[in-house]
Amino acid sequence: MVKKLQKSGTDKAATVQLSGTVKDSAQQIWLAGLGAFAKAQEEGGKVFEALVKEGLSIQRKTQAAAEEKISEATNRMASMATDISSKAAGQWDKLENIFEERVAKALNKLGVPSAKDIDVLIERIDELNRNVQKLSARGGAAANAPAPAKKAPARRSPARKSA
Repeated sequence: MVKKLQKSGTDKAATVQLSGTVKDSAQQIWLAGLGAFAKAQEEGGKVFEALVKEGLSIQRKTQAAAEEKISEATNRMASMATDISSKAAGQWDKLENIFEERVAKALNKLGVPSAKDIDVLIERIDELNRNVQKLSARGGAAANAPAPAKKAPARRSPARKSA
């Protein structure tokens, strides 16, 4: 029994020593956790500020890239709109010319003179007026003289009747 008592005394000492070691280890773990928490709080503000700065930097870069892409797209759209507008204007001009030609043909078939025909007639009338004025200026004295008498037409004898 003495052996049992000695064993149990040794076991108690080992248990006390083990429990002290576990207690010390738990205390160190607890203190390490508190230290990490304090460090995280202290460094957390700095890390947070660094993350905010980095976020602002990235936001500025992405906004600049987006604005550049929008500008490029706007320029491309403006260029395309100009091209389409000029093509449409060309098509309208062609359509207008075709319409004018067809109307001119229809009016010509109906005998309606064209603007060109009227211009030619106006020029001809102006030329005739100039000629009349020239002749009037030269022949003013001749106009006062009596005009030569016209010859009387020859008389025909009545046709004889045959019996």
